[in-house]
Amino acid sequence: MADRVTVIGWDGSPLTDAARSALGAATLVAGAAHHLALPEVPAQAERVRLGSVALAARRIAGHRGTAVVLADGDPGFFGVVRTLRAPQYGLEVEVVPAVSSVAQAFARAGMPWDDAQVVVAHRRTLRRAVNVCRAHTKVAVLTSPGAGPAELGLLLEGVHRTFVICEELGTDREQVSVVTSDKAADHAWRDPNVVIVIGGPVTGAPENGNWLAGGDPDAGPRGWALPTEEYAGPFGEGETEQLRAAQLARLGPRTGDLVWDIGCGSGAFTTEAGRFGAAVIAVDRDADACARTLAVARRFGVQAQIVHGTAPHALEDLPEPDVVRVGGGGAAVVSAVADRRPARIVTHAATRDDAELIGRDLTEHGYDVECALLQSVELDTRAWTEKERTVGFLLSGRLQERHP
Repeated sequence: MADRVTVIGWDGSPLTDAARSALGAATLVAGAAHHLALPEVPAQAERVRLGSVALAARRIAGHRGTAVVLADGDPGFFGVVRTLRAPQYGLEVEVVPAVSSVAQAFARAGMPWDDAQVVVAHRRTLRRAVNVCRAHTKVAVLTSPGAGPAELGLLLEGVHRTFVICEELGTDREQVSVVTSDKAADHAWRDPNVVIVIGGPVTGAPENGNWLAGGDPDAGPRGWALPTEEYAGPFGEGETEQLRAAQLARLGPRTGDLVWDIGCGSGAFTTEAGRFGAAVIAVDRDADACARTLAVARRFGVQAQIVHGTAPHALEDLPEPDVVRVGGGGAAVVSAVADRRPARIVTHAATRDDAELIGRDLTEHGYDVECALLQSVELDTRAWTEKERTVGFLLSGRLQERHP
């Protein structure tokens, strides 16, 4: 096992005395090609090209001597330290940090970043990273080959964003470009790069500053499934706050998800799904409903994409959803949604016959189906008299192959 492992972050600036000392004593040095070419790397040291960090960790664990791992930026921030500290390698790790590439990118842009979301985009996580860019106004994306600015721009079709693209930060080939998201695919970008994705209405800084990095969790009213008076209305039969609460609970929208809200009506469900951090595409055939949804989403600081059209035809060109609420359209729309294989679907029915038809269709599509008859009675607590009663069937389908 290596006697000592030192991880050195490098941001293009001269190495610190601690980093030089560790490198000078190294008998094994792991890093990318541009790291191994640094003049401070001892000529006699064994050199390991850092592709798979796990493979390098096993190599280091079997090395007798002193090892150094070189990494770009801060190696403890989405870097190699997490893998090297895994218990199976048994390595004692010392870290010499540097300025992270995210901090450098925002510095080049002259922007604060305590209110930014930070995501990593690989081929397997690109879609979720894009959904975060849909849902939030300031996002830093650490890219990778095949999941760079061009791919981000293509998947953000229909959503306007500004890209600040920082290529090869800390090197003599560093370049910062500002383009709109629809133009990003027109260029070839050099790796590594960081993309700052900006969009949505500009809001003022909190009076006393943020207290938690990544955004303000105190923004907006406390609670979920807010009373209908918080929204403009009018409200359809499937938009009671009790039904909305049950729908949200069944879908569980979360950061990185894309939610379809079909038949968005008042915009209440769209807004609350967005407040969970999910990206939302709201669809309605009524132009007034689309306008209401856009207005209420903006009032609550939610970034929703609004599509005016009739389902299921309006769904054909939309990006793949994770979870879907069908607020209107009945069994035909539910069936079209199920064809797209989202992890979860919720809808409602006014009659048992409609509920049986929808439940049977979801089952035939391979979904595990739950159905509940919900009855809500609003009472006047001064006289304990009934003010309003609503009854409806809540149907939810869960696709095991997508999510547990």
